[in-house]
Amino acid sequence: MKEFDYDVVVIGGGSGGYAAARTAANADLKTAVIEGGKKVGGLCILRGCMPTKALLYAAEVKHLAQHPEPWGIQSKQVTFDFTKVMARKDVLIKEFADYRRLQLEENTFKFIRAEARFTDKHTLALSTGEKLTAKNFIISTGSTVAPDPLPFLEKLDYINSDDALALKKLPKSMIILGGGSVGMEFAQFFARFDVKVTLIQRSTHVLHEFDTDATDVLEGVFRREGLTVYTNTKLTDAWQKEGRKGVSFLHGAHEVRVEAEEALFALGRIPNTASLDLQKAGVTTEGTRIVTNEEMQTSAKHIYAAGDCTGPHEIVHIAVLQGETAAHNIAFPDKPRRMDYRLMISVVFTEPQLATVGLTEKECLTRNIPYRAASYPFNDHGKSMIMEAKDGFVKLLANPTTGEIIGGCCIGPVGGELIHEIVTAMYKRMTVQELAAMPHYHPTLAEIWTYPAEELALEIQPTPGGLP
Repeated sequence: MKEFDYDVVVIGGGSGGYAAARTAANADLKTAVIEGGKKVGGLCILRGCMPTKALLYAAEVKHLAQHPEPWGIQSKQVTFDFTKVMARKDVLIKEFADYRRLQLEENTFKFIRAEARFTDKHTLALSTGEKLTAKNFIISTGSTVAPDPLPFLEKLDYINSDDALALKKLPKSMIILGGGSVGMEFAQFFARFDVKVTLIQRSTHVLHEFDTDATDVLEGVFRREGLTVYTNTKLTDAWQKEGRKGVSFLHGAHEVRVEAEEALFALGRIPNTASLDLQKAGVTTEGTRIVTNEEMQTSAKHIYAAGDCTGPHEIVHIAVLQGETAAHNIAFPDKPRRMDYRLMISVVFTEPQLATVGLTEKECLTRNIPYRAASYPFNDHGKSMIMEAKDGFVKLLANPTTGEIIGGCCIGPVGGELIHEIVTAMYKRMTVQELAAMPHYHPTLAEIWTYPAEELALEIQPTPGGLP
């Protein structure tokens, strides 16, 4: 047997990498983590989930302070200090990152600060000049901002999502290219801090992976709050002159030209794998994405991957589960675990928040999956009316034969929190009949789920034999 330096080497110290290393070390495998980034913490802590949500919450507080009239409250002009808004975000992120660094440095595995690349199937060359070997590897190197999809965008000195989180002052106006979750969250944040925002989306709806009844609500809220939203567009040119940045695009049969003080490129991220020399390790990729099976194993049987570098969902809790799954399967090959995306959760932290779990109607129709759906609006629900949070609805999808809940959607107040009731129900494979019978306190936001559950429970009457 060849002697290796480590049983497992994890490349990447973000959420997925840390979860993988912790799991491997707890299984008594000699483990090392290699992190090549300038800062420790991973995308979620440093440039993703945590900083953006800190800013979005600040924007929500400001928005509520500016609009207290429905509750009979009067306020003078609301002002803000953008430097302090960003400083609070920075303090929070430093606390999160410092804690992650301590977890990496003080755990039972070795933590190495260096960039790494494969020289063969079992060897890494480090930027420090050292080499190390391992019997197994887990790659969890995350993602990076996607390059320009169109050559003419190079004319535009735009900022990306990383740059937006480091702004020292607010522009007066901004063009946002992209209507995915990143573009939508930044659009509302900047607009609520008095930036004139124009959002340009290629597809016919923003957040095109979600059901259109939910995205229609969000587009309506954005326009009501003063944002300009263009969908179904095709970019044709870009320019920059005299301190202004501009783009032109086709919108229907017409060409539209828009200028602003700043432009934000929010057209996605790509796996961060280019520097790893994966071909020398025998790892198959599709573009820059590492291909894995359900056990998170790559084409090289001793190499696994987790997180944004492999997908298919670039979400931090998925990265954690993938990292844990990969490490478990290395430690216990006779008892393999497989990733199950049945309980896939997505949340967009706009206001109202948009959250889903399981299947959407769009997915059911595309995959020919039979379903029944029912929804209920927040503008007819007691607690949300009290809160003056009347935009949106909840929706349940159920198996039309058994009544088992197969999907849920919430576009409304604290949707990212409310969706977890349906996550719990689906985890236990509950039916709409069971959810409808479950007691809910009144008045709460959560009790809104009982209304579509009751409607579906009346429609779907399963028999003991499983037939309708």
